[in-house]
Amino acid sequence: MGLLDSVLGAIGGGQQQANDPKAMLIQAAIGMLTKQGGAAGGAAGGLGGLLSAFEGAGLGQVAQSWISNGQNQAISPDQVQQALGSGQLQELAQAAGISPTEAAGHLSEILPGLVDKLTPHGEATAAPGGLDLGGLLGGLLGGNKQA
Repeated sequence: MGLLDSVLGAIGGGQQQANDPKAMLIQAAIGMLTKQGGAAGGAAGGLGGLLSAFEGAGLGQVAQSWISNGQNQAISPDQVQQALGSGQLQELAQAAGISPTEAAGHLSEILPGLVDKLTPHGEATAAPGGLDLGGLLGGLLGGNKQA
């Protein structure tokens, strides 16, 4: 199942979400990325919080590649664990009903594309009203970043 199918299933609910831990993890990751304010461990929420976590783990350039208009750098499950920490990873894993190890594996596949689609113009600034799911779906359905 592709990222698009997983996101559509997670957002749309239904049978696919109930049977797909990866779709549930995407939904939890979207929730994490749209949080304004505090998150697990007292870190800042939202996309900025995620970027801070990756920078703190020495992975800032990897995360920046997902935002910029160039090629997305890959990330390993161990690097996801290092950046998110056990608390936030455990929270996401619980939301998806899987182990933290499985969550880290899936997130290593999901996060580059998800952050890429959340930042279609190469900027990490969020809209004042939060995440626009319609815009996210539009980006997933056919939007490529503008060069």
